[in-house]
Amino acid sequence: MLMRTDPFRELERVAQQATGTWSKPSAMPMDAYRAGDEFVVSFDLPGVDPDAIEVDIERNVLTVKAERRPLPSGEDVQMQVCERSLGVFSRQLFLGDSLDTGHITAGYEAGVLTLRIPVAEKAKPRRVAITGTRPERKEINA
Repeated sequence: MLMRTDPFRELERVAQQATGTWSKPSAMPMDAYRAGDEFVVSFDLPGVDPDAIEVDIERNVLTVKAERRPLPSGEDVQMQVCERSLGVFSRQLFLGDSLDTGHITAGYEAGVLTLRIPVAEKAKPRRVAITGTRPERKEINA
């Protein structure tokens, strides 16, 4: 499998966070952690309407896409300061085979999208019983 690398990607990401534009908005910050038998990913999306969020999975690639739209404009609206990034935000995560992508749940509260992905049964730790090959033990006396 070939993977394309870009040595300037991290520099571009930092610059994008500082100076997002409509065509290339700032990054979508996230946290990811494992809690028991599930993997939890939280994305910060303040000011985004829940109807403007899409979550897709294709071949173990999770794509989150969201759009922050501009405020309604009119004759009586005069923008004084506009620092919040507008436009389409997108983030992709490559999920391992150890996750059950068929049972993902999503919730959106207080500007945070939280995805819960269960760990697949085949990836959960289990105990293996050890059996002996000899039917009886022999004691050696010296």
